[in-house]
Amino acid sequence: MKIKEKLLENKVHISFEVFPPKTDAKFDSVRAAVDEISTLAPSFISVTYGAGGGTSKNTVKIASHIQNDLGVDSIAHLTCVSSTKEEVRQRIREMKEAGIQNILALRGDIPQDSAFSIPNQYKYAYELIEDIKTQGDFCIGAACYPEGHVESEHKEEDILHLKQKVDCGVDFLTSQMFFDNSVFYNFLYRIREKGITVPVLPGIMPVTNGKQIARSCQLSGAELPARFRAIVDKFGNNPKAMQQAGIAYATDQIIDLIANDIHNIHVYSMNKPEVAAAIMSNLSEIVK
Repeated sequence: MKIKEKLLENKVHISFEVFPPKTDAKFDSVRAAVDEISTLAPSFISVTYGAGGGTSKNTVKIASHIQNDLGVDSIAHLTCVSSTKEEVRQRIREMKEAGIQNILALRGDIPQDSAFSIPNQYKYAYELIEDIKTQGDFCIGAACYPEGHVESEHKEEDILHLKQKVDCGVDFLTSQMFFDNSVFYNFLYRIREKGITVPVLPGIMPVTNGKQIARSCQLSGAELPARFRAIVDKFGNNPKAMQQAGIAYATDQIIDLIANDIHNIHVYSMNKPEVAAAIMSNLSEIVK
């Protein structure tokens, strides 16, 4: 099923994100984690493309397994960075052959040690989106940044770039992680004023490792509210306590979003079925 059709339903949808294995030797362990997450009846499962596209072939394999073997809708990520146009088009052909209907089109993080872009690469996500539209009848998602893209000087500039992507044929948006819901609500208000009307899924990251959050925020541009910083300071060196606190904080964000009529929520649970299961347990009477 195309995700854009699912988002029209008058019900709460919770989706999860996983990443493919970096090596073929770890494929079975990742698939086992995906199998566990699928038992939680998510709306769909998103599969990342991997840093620099290095795990792109496994992205298609995992997304196909989710959809064709587990019976759960999937969306495969596709990025411009570190892949030529022909390599990207080959992945699109593989997705089409596997029956994958949903693609999340991204530029991707630019590697520090390689040139970007070269003549046979896409430079911007909107170019990738335009090409996907010519390759088949896909439902296309794209990324958005409630706190502004780290490379944009001003939020207004970032929204103009977002409008360009949407106008090229994007069906829905998924946000970068954020830790203050008021940031997301303000972002929605600003993009609606600019005529961006497609559904926007808030991206929620349950922080279970205090040491990794600083790096993640640096890459994403997300700010840590004082309330959340206090949690990391208190529990960051206690892995079990940090996981419990991070799940509780993410659950609180999700409940607030649902209470404010945000019905479609994407959780960056990655390959951690225990995190996904804990969140769904916390929402057992809220999401039925």
